[in-house]
Amino acid sequence: MAFIQTIPPEKATGLLTEVYEKEIQDNGVVDNGVRAFSLRPAVYVAWQQLRNTIQSNMDLRRYELVTIAAASRLRCSYCTLAHGEMLRSKFFSAEQVEAIVRDYRSAGLLPAEVAMMAYAEKIVLNAYKVTPDEIDGLRAHGFSDADILDIALTAAARSFLSKTLDAVGTDPDDRFMELPPDLRETLLVGRPYGEMPQ
Repeated sequence: MAFIQTIPPEKATGLLTEVYEKEIQDNGVVDNGVRAFSLRPAVYVAWQQLRNTIQSNMDLRRYELVTIAAASRLRCSYCTLAHGEMLRSKFFSAEQVEAIVRDYRSAGLLPAEVAMMAYAEKIVLNAYKVTPDEIDGLRAHGFSDADILDIALTAAARSFLSKTLDAVGTDPDDRFMELPPDLRETLLVGRPYGEMPQ
């Protein structure tokens, strides 16, 4: 499940018990991404608060597209699988999600969506190279300065989660086995998972 020790639900105590109980209540299961934080549950709670605060200012489609742009450039298979699954369930067909992950610029997205995903990519790769002209370009697509900050916060926050999950070797959850094989293969952008069927 991970390279480090994780605490299973039956052995959880204190705050971790609360975290796990909420996960089971909301999702029916404790995902591996949550278990990866089990030795430091307060960090997971802080991450949730940050993520929820950022996401509350964005519509879900925008948040998910920015997130998958960041996660795929970070080469985090766990996050790309999770958010690819979300995009497929809420907004796109499996084929469209595959096209977005392979090359969002030619996947039929709105020009504003392409611009925000390019910005998210640049943030996770080379944030110091962002220029005033690029910010003006986002404004030209109709993004307010608050919108631009929301995109930056989403991409930067994803860097924290994706790098943490990869750094401790978090395996994908069993539910990803149910994704269509071609989509699953496309979403495996980083570390290969030996138990994931090809």
